[in-house]
Amino acid sequence: MTCKDTTTAIGRRAEDAAARHLEAAGVTLLERNFRCRGGEIDLIGRAGKTLLFIEVRLRRNGSYGGAAASITPAKQARIILAARHYLATRTCGEPDCRFDAVLIDGARMDWLKDAFSAG
Repeated sequence: MTCKDTTTAIGRRAEDAAARHLEAAGVTLLERNFRCRGGEIDLIGRAGKTLLFIEVRLRRNGSYGGAAASITPAKQARIILAARHYLATRTCGEPDCRFDAVLIDGARMDWLKDAFSAG
């Protein structure tokens, strides 16, 4: 990391790494950084017949609870709102959906399937 690194550039590299990891595992990526009023989804992909809404979280160290702890209920609500908007505007019917997270803590990357539900 250099002094010229911005939060946006660091986030973009984390999303790129997550995208490569998911594609290597067989996920077909459909969209990146889907935004609507009130929410955003980092990556949208498909694994078999399941539509995946994927949040990428990076923490360089665990002093603030790590990447998983950063997906707060408020953050989940914004992702769910964006997913509902995506489903209403970009899909036909009601596909099987899942909310996943790619957690990057330092050099460690974990793909957490079914990280939370729209319950």
